[in-house]
Amino acid sequence: MLVPVLGDQLSLTLPSLAGADRAETIVLMMEVADETSYVRHHKKKLAYILSAMRHHADALRGDGWTVDYVRLDDPDNAGSFTGELARAIGRHDPDRIVVTEAGEWRVQAMLESWQTLFGVPVEIRADDRFVASHADFAQWAEGRAELTMEYFYRLMRRRTGLLMDGDRPAGDRWNFDKENRKPAKADLLMPRPHAFAPDTITQEVLALVAARFADHPGSLDDFDYAVTAQDARAQADAFFAHALAEFGPYEDAMLTGERHLWHSILSPYINSGLLDPLDLCRRAEAEYRAGRAPLQSVEGYVRQIIGWREFMRGIYWREGPDYVTRNALGHTRPLPGFYWTGDTDQHCLKEAIGQTLATAHAHHIQRLMVTGNFALLIGADPAAVHVWYLEIYVDAYEWVELPNTLGMSQFGDGGLVGTKPYVSSGAYINKMSDYCRHCRYDVAKRTGDDACPFNALYWDFLARHEERLGRNPRLAMPYRTWARFAAEEQAAIRDQAARFLATLDAAEGGY
Repeated sequence: MLVPVLGDQLSLTLPSLAGADRAETIVLMMEVADETSYVRHHKKKLAYILSAMRHHADALRGDGWTVDYVRLDDPDNAGSFTGELARAIGRHDPDRIVVTEAGEWRVQAMLESWQTLFGVPVEIRADDRFVASHADFAQWAEGRAELTMEYFYRLMRRRTGLLMDGDRPAGDRWNFDKENRKPAKADLLMPRPHAFAPDTITQEVLALVAARFADHPGSLDDFDYAVTAQDARAQADAFFAHALAEFGPYEDAMLTGERHLWHSILSPYINSGLLDPLDLCRRAEAEYRAGRAPLQSVEGYVRQIIGWREFMRGIYWREGPDYVTRNALGHTRPLPGFYWTGDTDQHCLKEAIGQTLATAHAHHIQRLMVTGNFALLIGADPAAVHVWYLEIYVDAYEWVELPNTLGMSQFGDGGLVGTKPYVSSGAYINKMSDYCRHCRYDVAKRTGDDACPFNALYWDFLARHEERLGRNPRLAMPYRTWARFAAEEQAAIRDQAARFLATLDAAEGGY
């Protein structure tokens, strides 16, 4: 039997391995050009995935499995999963192939073609590393006028029993999000995630990525991600011991020079398979039950995993491969070139993008309310924004990134994921960060050479899309405010936005 294991399936308990006879099974792992280059992945993202794969192959061998591992620099590498499977069939002549379903439509189509292509029985097993199966989500969504994450999240809470007291939610509330919106102040005692020094395997991968992907965005300097399950668990231990208690109140906060604050930095390890998401949720709940972390922090953390993460997967698979083409607002502007360089005088963007290029990571508010907000306000093509997020973040796989970016961040699906566009003026960024204090622009001004660009862009966005969005109840207040502006002020704001957008159009966009 041949068991292909993909780069986001780095779990020893993978469904395709369940019940297999180690003596009769070959595990096939493949580094292929198609997967490293279908978008221009951040160098650190590539280094993380390739090193984690190589370490996982050693973990499988240590667990008694025989592993056939194909490296990217193998001179006979066919460059694709299907090509490498053909070569492996020639080497091993398996009587059948067992594989865990892929996370993405593109790869799943490959898996489903193998039996016809090769004439070998192929069994594709459901990925049980999620709470909800595809059928579960489809059944929940059937007949609903709106697919509201909050109600799906409550179903996941009931199904898992997480933070439940009998049939009631702990604290008699499902959601403590309103308590989790505090700005942070610089603190010398702020927790720091572990830094893991590259071992010999990782150093080899770093050299490979530097040589082969020199034109990809991002830096390889100071690579310090965990690349083994053991080290990923050590990072989880540090989060639960030192950061979880304050995670909730400050999960939306941003500070200059502080890349992580109280965030867990565990999403790369969850999404690649090194950590079990449900186990992390249970550990978080144990901290609450033991009195070491407040409910608002633990609930916020659990909601990120069994709420948003599971909901995004459900949306991705339910909506189908054409989801990526949706563009409800008709936006077509290319992303500014500074998304690949960080070279901008807008301090909030410089911080979020600079951090991203350096580390391949930024937390969710930096992604949603800084880089995503700006892209939406300027009318950037949502498909282009999706590609940037997919290539630039270490935890980005299409099934979780696409609905988050095109749906929630860019409103490209017209409100399927989010009930309103996530747009704001500079006031929100000023409230939740210290970024504006370090910026050459004045966050209090709408017009003028030193006015914060977010302000005019925000009002211009609302004016441009008033016919579509003006009756959205969640935007009623800003539209009432816009209507109270004098005609002269409205014209000045829109002229300010037009002049700013013209400077973007005149500059080189893309990468």
